[in-house]
Amino acid sequence: MGGSDSIGIKKIAKLANVSIATVSKVINGKDENISEATKNRILKIVEEEGYIPNGVAKSLKMKRTKTIGVIVPDIMNMFYSELVRGAEDIAEKGGYSIIICNTDNNLLKEEKYIQILQEKMVDGIILASTENGFEKSLAKCASPVVLVDREINLYEKAGRILVNNEESAFTATDFLIKNGCRNIGFISSGHNNKPSLDRLYGYKRGLEENGIHFDEDKVYQNNYTIETGYTGINILLNRTTLDGLFCGNDLIAIGAIKGIKERNIEIPKQIKVMGFDDILISKYIEPPLTTMKQPAYKMGEESVKMLIDLICGKHVEKTVILKTELIKRLSV
Repeated sequence: MGGSDSIGIKKIAKLANVSIATVSKVINGKDENISEATKNRILKIVEEEGYIPNGVAKSLKMKRTKTIGVIVPDIMNMFYSELVRGAEDIAEKGGYSIIICNTDNNLLKEEKYIQILQEKMVDGIILASTENGFEKSLAKCASPVVLVDREINLYEKAGRILVNNEESAFTATDFLIKNGCRNIGFISSGHNNKPSLDRLYGYKRGLEENGIHFDEDKVYQNNYTIETGYTGINILLNRTTLDGLFCGNDLIAIGAIKGIKERNIEIPKQIKVMGFDDILISKYIEPPLTTMKQPAYKMGEESVKMLIDLICGKHVEKTVILKTELIKRLSV
């Protein structure tokens, strides 16, 4: 440390009658071999001198900062906005603040944020699903972690808040079939993570259990975006015939509906459309979207509850599976 920092440390060392190195170790939390009495004396002077804000001085004593990091892949997606809102509301009740990090589905950004959050001494991290599900980013994470709709098998110490994606996708596909659809398209993320794969498996199982042959030509996979829905439906309709469509999330469904309307195809008369998530805008589009509701707000709430219990060393059920719900509107 240089400049005013080193002047501050020198003054604290003199007042506490210890070496500058000892003060530095205490301030940086590397104080395992320093007695409690010395540590407390230094921290008291640190606080009195205003060398660092009271909150940080206090957190050095407590070894807690009462902050939680929340890492999401796309804050523009209303599903994650709602999830963060649920997390923030519960965190505030428990006296915790939240730091939100948006990765844009970029693994390098995710790794960087995990490192930054630990440097900021957050008490724990909530890591929401990313399209590029990858284990490496958590390898060096020392803080308690709760994964939301994300499975990382190598990371056993994490808690998990999940929904049953395969069963939900099966329910959606089965619902389309029970409403008269036989040629059902599937547009979703093509990334190799568990939620994406489970939604594809659920779609395939829905077809199979109703005696319908799975057709690769009726599948388009890219990202969980409106653009994927718009591009995907145009590609599918150019090469095959559809009377139903199941989308991996509501954003995809919104893009697909635009593409369908541009071809003057009527929804739901000619093509029935199902989404997944039930983001706020889904009930306001035309026609209002039939979808599988993920309880995003509750997922945020439950993830913070679990994380706080982990931070406090309480025994928790490490995996919580929340129910989805079929929301019937006018697109089916």
